[in-house]
Amino acid sequence: MVPARTLTLLAAALLVAACDRSAGPSAAQQAAKAKAAAEFAASEQAWRDQRLAELTKPDGWTSLIGLHWLDTGTHRVGSAADNGIRLMMGPAHLGVFSVRDGKARFVADAAVAVDGEPSKGGVLRSDADEGGPSVIAFDEGKGLATVIARGGRLALRVKHADAGSRLHFTGLDYWAGGPGWQVQARFIPHPAGRTLPIANIIGTTDEIPNPGVVEFTRNGTPFRLEALDEGEGTLFLIFADRTSGHGSYGAGRFLDAPMPDAQGRLTLDFNRAYNPPCAFTPFATCPLPPPENRLNLRVEAGEKTYLKPAAPAKDT
Repeated sequence: MVPARTLTLLAAALLVAACDRSAGPSAAQQAAKAKAAAEFAASEQAWRDQRLAELTKPDGWTSLIGLHWLDTGTHRVGSAADNGIRLMMGPAHLGVFSVRDGKARFVADAAVAVDGEPSKGGVLRSDADEGGPSVIAFDEGKGLATVIARGGRLALRVKHADAGSRLHFTGLDYWAGGPGWQVQARFIPHPAGRTLPIANIIGTTDEIPNPGVVEFTRNGTPFRLEALDEGEGTLFLIFADRTSGHGSYGAGRFLDAPMPDAQGRLTLDFNRAYNPPCAFTPFATCPLPPPENRLNLRVEAGEKTYLKPAAPAKDT
């Protein structure tokens, strides 16, 4: 015969075990959680793969080899030492660029194509023109030159598929992030036509359409980010945070967010915060975070600072 005390202890143990089972997640709940985690990881990896592919494609940001100002007058351009504007790589004499009344013209001294067709040159569109800039291709298409307009001046932007910054790209590193950095937010519109002055790394300021502000809460603290609209069908956020210069790129990061729904709701996925082109090349013209978008918050999600390849050791 089993003692009553033993029976009592056994019943208590069974009760505790039953409570433990009921308090913990069921097998179905665990499976659903694992599925959600796998779907999140797959989605983030797909985004990262696409980000890397765009950054390192033959004409991606890592292929930039030069930014040369084209002031009014004539400029001979090429890789030889006798050019007024010397290219890092390309033909010894690419051609002559002349600027007058805010328009650039090009006369080729090498075999080039303009907008995909063999050409000796002509008047060039800049990136401020409808339809985008004219594209001058050289070195059998490995090199590309376009005219960009910044701060009332024109500049020649040059890319090359064989740029060292592309061929020796060291890869992207990310904060741990996670689903907790997919933050629910609220969009509050500004009056129509409002713009926000945005300074850039070359020292000029542009007025950018500023349709509204995005509000979100983190750990019980409210935060606000002024949103920009660059005509891409998304909200563009430029922000700095407490990790800027301390693990993240010092000049801030970018974040693309979906347009809000009819109730003004949207999700900010800080896991997809990414570095501006200036993190990878000195030849980009990146906008900087406005004062309103400097967060008193550590955003430990998204891209970390890019670690450029070490410079080759000098002979001694």
